[in-house]
Amino acid sequence: ADEFFYDVLHTPGGRYLPLRVHSLVGLMPLLAVEVLEPAVLEAMPGFRERLEWYLTNRPDLASLISRWYEPGSGDRRLIALTRGHRMKCLLRRMLDPNEFLSEYGVRSLSRFHEQNPYVLEVRGEQKVVNYEPAESRTGLFGGNSNWRGPVWFPINYLLIESLQKFHHYYGDDFKVECPTGSGQFVTLDEVANELSNRLIKLFLRAGQGERPFTRASGDSLSSTADQQRFLFHEYFH
Repeated sequence: ADEFFYDVLHTPGGRYLPLRVHSLVGLMPLLAVEVLEPAVLEAMPGFRERLEWYLTNRPDLASLISRWYEPGSGDRRLIALTRGHRMKCLLRRMLDPNEFLSEYGVRSLSRFHEQNPYVLEVRGEQKVVNYEPAESRTGLFGGNSNWRGPVWFPINYLLIESLQKFHHYYGDDFKVECPTGSGQFVTLDEVANELSNRLIKLFLRAGQGERPFTRASGDSLSSTADQQRFLFHEYFH
């Protein structure tokens, strides 16, 4: 109904509770993608035979992935958990500035939760997921907030790589709105380039001569002595 993927909490009593949190968890299925070149399939008949075996003998598993036997751009074949409609649904949220898309990349938690924290009642206690784009307010995960809102650099890299692979299959005719609500439709390769440029902006000088990444560096960098130094943070406010 929400057209998004969620974690599911499996309780000792046998209950399954979807945790309706708009987080990177819901975007992870985009990472399960590979595009096969025609020459690769021709060069590996054993691999092709095993693929066809799964399609014939394990329809329960085959139904979860793309129909790899349908040729795409350049006669390439797609193996992916998300394709077409489902992928567009995920990208609609991912490219929404009010949800995942920030000026510097994809947030790990939707900004929706800034005003709408997710609350789960467990045995009379409330468990809350807040939008925390900097350091966590608790030491539960070692003090970091990777999953709570900041731009998580390695995951952004993987999302960009996945978009490029999808583009190799779908080609230039497959377009999505970016940013969501802008009325501007672009190819998946152009979306990947847009996200890349937003990440790069973290390290470029802005209007006041400041590199945005330094805002998260506290007093560790001197504005004069360290002008050409670049600290790499795993995630950015």
